[in-house]
Amino acid sequence: MQYVSTRADASAASHSLQQFSDILLGGLAPDGGLYLPVEYPQVSGEELNKWRHMSYADLAVEILKKFAGDIPEADLRALAHKTYTADVYRNVREGEKAADITPLRVLDETEGKQLVLQSLSNGPTLAFKDMAMQLLGNLFEYALAKQDAQLNIFGATSGDTGSAAEYAMRGKKGIKVFMLSPHKKMSAFQTAQMFSLQDPNIFNIAVEGVFDDCQDMVKAVSNDLEFKARHKIGTVNSINWARVVAQVVYYFRGYLAATRNNEQKVSFTVPSGNFGNICAGHIARQMGLPIDKLIVATNENDVLDEFFRTGVYRVRKSAETYHTSSPSMDISKASNFERFVFDLVKGDGKRVRELFKKVETEGGFDLSGAPGSDGDEFKLVANYGFKSGKSTHADRVQTIRDVADDYGIVIDTHTADGIKVAKEYMEPGVPMIVLETALAAKFNETILEALGQDAERPAGFENIEALPQRFEVMPADVSKMKAYIAANTGL
Repeated sequence: MQYVSTRADASAASHSLQQFSDILLGGLAPDGGLYLPVEYPQVSGEELNKWRHMSYADLAVEILKKFAGDIPEADLRALAHKTYTADVYRNVREGEKAADITPLRVLDETEGKQLVLQSLSNGPTLAFKDMAMQLLGNLFEYALAKQDAQLNIFGATSGDTGSAAEYAMRGKKGIKVFMLSPHKKMSAFQTAQMFSLQDPNIFNIAVEGVFDDCQDMVKAVSNDLEFKARHKIGTVNSINWARVVAQVVYYFRGYLAATRNNEQKVSFTVPSGNFGNICAGHIARQMGLPIDKLIVATNENDVLDEFFRTGVYRVRKSAETYHTSSPSMDISKASNFERFVFDLVKGDGKRVRELFKKVETEGGFDLSGAPGSDGDEFKLVANYGFKSGKSTHADRVQTIRDVADDYGIVIDTHTADGIKVAKEYMEPGVPMIVLETALAAKFNETILEALGQDAERPAGFENIEALPQRFEVMPADVSKMKAYIAANTGL
């Protein structure tokens, strides 16, 4: 399997192809694009049948080896079985089995319509990001050991990526983590989960701004190729291809667990801000997984919902980005969206460069086909199965109450956004699987508002907010950020 940048010229693409191991430790391609395979590997019905009763770890191997053919299968198997264990993914709800890794729960079956919740938050930091990040930590350590090298991870988080990355990388040989987060814009639990880590290889930086400011700095540093090389900078944000591949696995797992045969289709609803999680679903669909609809659920920061309704991609400025009760989706620049646009424009890297140059200079682009627009590719979106919807704080609170009353479980605010939107698109005969974002304990402020009581906390997290915290507050200044990284990498 070979990879190309989303911004590569067709004439130069054949000269810039990379292997999985070449791009594993990095983020952006040198031209500022994102890596994608030259073509998506296809999955046959025979393979789906074979995979139906596999363990999660074995399923992960089957999918990973399609994308990482330059890593010996025996090594992939060892890494997957080290990662996907009941001990690592042990924070299950009552009635769920940790060995299932991503257990499914049927919430409702009415008039032939089935609403299903796929639990993805049983890992160490109680968020779906653990599903990929735990594997990434083991992959990074494996690759660095082979090269006798070190890596300085520079990332940004709106809440869950940071803690998932830090818990996956803490104590890993040859790895340091520099994680940016928007100052005072995460939940108290999320903040404590990150900032209470005292490991010497973990550096938390609270940026005076919003998530998009953090993400912009990560991209600016990644685009400084000399600085990136000298300080051995890599990333764990979803611009990292390996992380997206790891997320593809649970779409296959969800489908296989919810169906009895390959003629059955399912739909997925995914709470989304940065388009990374649902991008993995898009890739699974392109590989041949029988997905009917991929539904993007946003909060008040509805950039993606606006695009999938109108064809207009309009990035909001920092001052226009809302701070909401589902803060992990408080994003107005969806980094992974470029991967979908690359497919939408039929792999035309020059076209992708032009469109995202407009994002930088004019704040967006218009593919609606209306007079004066930038193109008419929006007419092709239906071919990829995408739909969308948005949810507000009032919607979240009501959905949390309804799910607690009707189904007897407590969901987090982002999953509430997902369920609210999912119900708008349910159809008879097509199971609707909502991907869980996190456990409710991470957003207790809203749970308390909705239910009048605290969310249950897994063992070990009872008093996390009281732990000592270690972090730096810094402005959204790239030069100062580079100086901080340089002073702490030892390079």
